[in-house]
Amino acid sequence: MAAAASDDQTILSVFEDLALVAGRRIMEIFHAGCAVDHKVDASPVTEADRASEAIILEGLRAAFPSIPCVAEEEAAAGILPADLGEAFFLVDPLDGTKEFVKRSGDFTVNIALVREGVPEIGVVYAPCNRRFFSGRPGRAELLELDANDEVSARHAIHVRTGSGPLTIVASRSHRTPETDSFISGIDAGEIVSVGSSLKFCLLANGEADIYPRFGRTMEWDTAAGDAVLRAAGGLTTMLDGRPLAYGKRNQPHDADFANPFFIARGGVEASVLPA
Repeated sequence: MAAAASDDQTILSVFEDLALVAGRRIMEIFHAGCAVDHKVDASPVTEADRASEAIILEGLRAAFPSIPCVAEEEAAAGILPADLGEAFFLVDPLDGTKEFVKRSGDFTVNIALVREGVPEIGVVYAPCNRRFFSGRPGRAELLELDANDEVSARHAIHVRTGSGPLTIVASRSHRTPETDSFISGIDAGEIVSVGSSLKFCLLANGEADIYPRFGRTMEWDTAAGDAVLRAAGGLTTMLDGRPLAYGKRNQPHDADFANPFFIARGGVEASVLPA
């Protein structure tokens, strides 16, 4: 798994390989069943979260020992790099643990590289549904898998131009009154509820137009999907219109790596969004 050069394609290839290995282990645990624990914030965590994270971090640290890693379960245990530097990895080993526990298939493996606050390379893999998305600057792809869960084909994807009625994707487990209020101000033809970071990928693949999130997320929840979306020509912005930034520490009113509310969109102009 070692990499001699840290070019974008090399990094992306390592991400894809690790996501597939982690996904296989997650599905083994999914079929066997496992206990559910709870972290300090009451969010669920399982053996699948921990096993997936161990696989991914071991691979990243072997391939790119000079690049810091921020991962959800390590962060929950207080294990964080002292300095993020100009680039760092963000890992959510099992995004959508609630979906995993409920036996829904929307959970994903998320791995991203952030440079100068921007998520530039990312993979999102839903092992239960076998949907696999990747992105690097200038190109986003939907990957096809064969019977052995190996990549057999790649298809370039891009956002669609939307003018209305728009397709909106919203959180399945975390809908809020603020989200519903925002949606009510849009010419929406369809509202699709889907779990985990697949929401970003539906926008990237031209299957939807807007993903508003007026609820709590952390950077590891969003970075990989956001990277795929930006590679496909979309954008994720805060409510003031500025791009969502990553590597947020020492925030005066929130925890390290916590995101503000945001709006992800495909080819939709900001002018069609509620003020």
